[in-house]
Amino acid sequence: MTRRRRLADDDEGSVLILTLGYAALALVAVLVCVDATSLYLSQKRLDALADAAALAAADGFELSVESGEPVAVLTSDGVRAQAEEIVTAAGGGAVLVSAGTPDGVSARVTVAGSWHPPVLTLFVPDGVALESTATSRTALR
Repeated sequence: MTRRRRLADDDEGSVLILTLGYAALALVAVLVCVDATSLYLSQKRLDALADAAALAAADGFELSVESGEPVAVLTSDGVRAQAEEIVTAAGGGAVLVSAGTPDGVSARVTVAGSWHPPVLTLFVPDGVALESTATSRTALR
């Protein structure tokens, strides 16, 4: 009986160290998940801004009539002006990288921004450059 009691006394405290280790690991996992979710949401916000700017730019067409039919024509200057208005109004640190029309019917807009983690950890970079491109076509073609 004394031998059993001595072995039981030797195991005391080893569970506490293991529990603290798992708690630290779980805390790191939660913090990395928070940062990854924040990065994902920042990219989605930038994608939505690029979509909105491209949609607005595609509606900035000049209307002309050819052979009795209305024809909508986009110009690169008009696309850029419309996209700049949307990006400026949205704010949030995003900048317009490029805006133009490759074919006179579609508006292609590229916006860029940066992401910084809300919770600083050793396992996540200090900041990430983000970029998003969207294309939208005019409704009257």
